Amino acid sequence: MSLLLLTAALGLPQDPPRLPTIVVEGRAFDLVGTADAASEGAAGREELRRRPLLRAAEVIETVPGVVVTQHSGSGKGNQLFARGFNLDHGTDLAISLFGVPMNLPSHGHGQGYTDLNPLIPELVDTVRWRLGPYDVRDGDFGSAGAVDIDYVRRLDRGFVRIEGGSYDHVRSVYADSHQVGGGTLLTALELQQTDGRFTVDQDYQKQNGILSWSTDTLRLLGFAHRANWTSTDQIPLRAVRSGQLGRFDSLDPTSGGTTEWTGATAEWTPAVTDGKARLLGYGFHYALDLWSNFTYALDNPIGGDQFEQRDGRSTFGLEGSRSWQLATGGMPTEFTLGAELRSDRIHNGLHGAQARQRRSTVRSDAIDQRSLAAYGELRLEPTEWLRGQVGLRGDQYWFDVDSDNDANSGTAEDGILSTKAGLAVGPWQSTELYLNYGTGFHSNDARGVLLRDDPATPVPDDGQAVDALVRSRGAEIGVRTTLLPGLQSTLSLWTLELDSELVFVGDAGTTEPNRGSRRHGIEFANHWRPLPWLVFDADVTTATARFRGDDPAGNYIPGTVPLTVVGGAGIDWSDSFSTGLRLRHLGNRPLIEDGSVRSSSTTLVNARATLRLDAQREFALDVLNLFDREDSDIEYFYGSQLPGEATPVDDVHFHPLEPFTIRLSFTARF
Repeated sequence: MSLLLLTAALGLPQDPPRLPTIVVEGRAFDLVGTADAASEGAAGREELRRRPLLRAAEVIETVPGVVVTQHSGSGKGNQLFARGFNLDHGTDLAISLFGVPMNLPSHGHGQGYTDLNPLIPELVDTVRWRLGPYDVRDGDFGSAGAVDIDYVRRLDRGFVRIEGGSYDHVRSVYADSHQVGGGTLLTALELQQTDGRFTVDQDYQKQNGILSWSTDTLRLLGFAHRANWTSTDQIPLRAVRSGQLGRFDSLDPTSGGTTEWTGATAEWTPAVTDGKARLLGYGFHYALDLWSNFTYALDNPIGGDQFEQRDGRSTFGLEGSRSWQLATGGMPTEFTLGAELRSDRIHNGLHGAQARQRRSTVRSDAIDQRSLAAYGELRLEPTEWLRGQVGLRGDQYWFDVDSDNDANSGTAEDGILSTKAGLAVGPWQSTELYLNYGTGFHSNDARGVLLRDDPATPVPDDGQAVDALVRSRGAEIGVRTTLLPGLQSTLSLWTLELDSELVFVGDAGTTEPNRGSRRHGIEFANHWRPLPWLVFDADVTTATARFRGDDPAGNYIPGTVPLTVVGGAGIDWSDSFSTGLRLRHLGNRPLIEDGSVRSSSTTLVNARATLRLDAQREFALDVLNLFDREDSDIEYFYGSQLPGEATPVDDVHFHPLEPFTIRLSFTARF
């Protein structure tokens, strides 16, 4: 800074000071002096290389405290946990893939539904995260945080990967890049078929395709995803204990689904001398047809309780931002303006079904949902040991519902302002302190916003409309240090309040608004490379989550996880042989509001060994659930009725962990 003042006083030409560019390979080590919060981070391809993956979505388990599980068939969106949230399929965690927002509002299965099965792990370049509602770029569904996943734009070598393993698992991936027309053309194709351990074969079939052309400033990308599967929904614990069912049995072998997702993006990042600029446009078509049965014979003892949820939509969006880096009296300053526009034209419905045959319609709706956001942020560095930023974001939403019930048709609109602020003090001795505050929000389903007559009951005009936009407030104090060589540690003490909690309702198969909530906790994340060939990581998150206010039912939030431990080790034994080991632990959690029923805890260990024959050929062995633990991926507590039972029974319903599984892959590079 003194050099800047000197050159200004002498009238010499000078460039405005710039924030440094971060290149991420493994987990980022150089965030001291650049990050805005202790709970911000990034991981690259090197971090993912040693990780055994059961599911593509487990890529985001690089984010401290985030856990990915499943309560149904493999083709359905995954169950997500983070910061004391059971996020269901993504509610309150904003996720994007190559710039495209993946959370789907007013979805047929649940608000903010996010399906990461279109993800091809071998193409992931970076995973960046911001936990808490502190960043001005994060709007809807960003209260717990945001995760941005981006793909590589060029491959050093093309490759073909063939993978096979337990329970008729077969997967193949092809990817290559070439110089075409002054840019890089990247093509990739993934094919997968898996039956799984369950008595009823999942017959999960997935196809993913990517076509991307990019230069230093422009990327054009097309994507396609298609999947179909048979579900293996959660089953009641009483039926397993009595011997009526095995752990991997099903009560409805016709449940399952089909989905597709196709679209394109265009991203322009022109080179500017005084800051940064970005313009992103995207459009996609999405469709899901999902058959589920969570209560078996409670509502219909003869035909069963299967129901069909469908969602079809066309979505278009435009995002733009411009930052200016300035020198104000020698003080580095950055000012950013941004805007976002999104439109979802949705057709969804809820139907009674039997063996995937529709037999009734509960409701059918056409929804036109639009949103417009604008934001501004000012970043200052008044001294070498103090940085800060303040931001303001405004979001406006418009809802138009055309329902098969005129009472539930209509229009509504709502807007909300969100404020963000943060301070970073240091670094001293490679250590930095942070203080962050922010407000955020999540939207509610448009059908709930316009609800007047609940179609699930025979009582007319008994609907209770919900707020369109729900406020959240979060604060955090944290520290980040790289004082010890090779070790990066972050510690965060955080709190978060929501004016209304979105809770998964097991017997309805969807999310519903509930009371306001309050969470607080501690997050301790560590990444240690004591030697060039040895790396460890360990992330521990504790959380206390309660509904606000007094209610005779109790104040525990069902499904919220009080303790999460995720860690692992990677060893490069030689240039040709490496191994990786991963551990994931979810503590037991309350399943009902009074806390009297709790889930069991879950501990899972996975391992990977990689043998490189030469620069072109590589074998990898993944061992999943190494110790064959009979734990649960997910547990719920609600009422259900089995065939032959006279009345409903309140019980724990669970989906088991995949058992001991082996997968062997061969990769050829060219």
